[in-house]
Amino acid sequence: MTTTELKPRPRLPEWLRITLPTSDSFARTRGLLDELKLHTVCESAKCPNHWECWSKGTATFMIAGDRCTRACGFCAVSTAKPLALEADEPARVAEATRRMKLKHVVITAVARDDLKDGGAEHFRQTIEKVRELNPGIVIEVLVPDFQDSDASIDAVLAAKPQIFNHNLETVGRLTPSVRHRATYDRSLSVLKKVKDKRGKTIFTKSGLMLGLGEREEEVLAAMRDLRAAGCDILTLGQYLQPTLKHLAMVEFIPPVKFKEYKVRAEEMGFVHVASGPLVRSSYHADEFGAAAATY
Repeated sequence: MTTTELKPRPRLPEWLRITLPTSDSFARTRGLLDELKLHTVCESAKCPNHWECWSKGTATFMIAGDRCTRACGFCAVSTAKPLALEADEPARVAEATRRMKLKHVVITAVARDDLKDGGAEHFRQTIEKVRELNPGIVIEVLVPDFQDSDASIDAVLAAKPQIFNHNLETVGRLTPSVRHRATYDRSLSVLKKVKDKRGKTIFTKSGLMLGLGEREEEVLAAMRDLRAAGCDILTLGQYLQPTLKHLAMVEFIPPVKFKEYKVRAEEMGFVHVASGPLVRSSYHADEFGAAAATY
């Protein structure tokens, strides 16, 4: 499809329009990230909430570079040949969390299929450096699927993050068109392995994007599959097409439907559910931090 054939994105409904904050905290966060040469998923994935989060002095750190080895149709992170891992990046992330005085930090990464361990050892080092500089901090990781490697999963778990997040992203039927080189069953397997290995010493978490053409019964089936895998925490948010070259959005899901899904998820036994049009994996993640710290 040529650029001239691309359809314009639909006008956002009122419930998805945000007011940009004007506090000085945004500039301070931007300056700190620039100084320490750190990437964030907030920017790389064009998250609609990054103005709010940065203005509150928080961010989701994206380690292992900003070049992903996959090309998922929904994701704005660049797909390109990755650069070598930076040995001092874990220490820089730790320093940023210290200066930002974070009580809860979310650490994610691009998919690194070029590395034997998928970047798992880099996750472990980053978690350990962050905890070393920030005793008592709640550490949440949002990881790729590591090709379902037990060794990679074990490497991350060895650093004892309190929350282990891996997103299912969409329902089973849509997975092949939405998630490049990922599978629905593999993602469920990753979450189940973590729960089987660590049980009640860790929270597992996953999320779904809505508005890609999924049916209600498929969303509920995905929720049940996550619970069967032992998933504790669920996030549900509206998919927004980051650029005209990405997967088109099929529909806007109204806030009332997100509320209905939240009730259904809680009835299934999820211990915490964040469900709303602007919800993202790490949006207001610290709201569950106190529970994670004492789990």
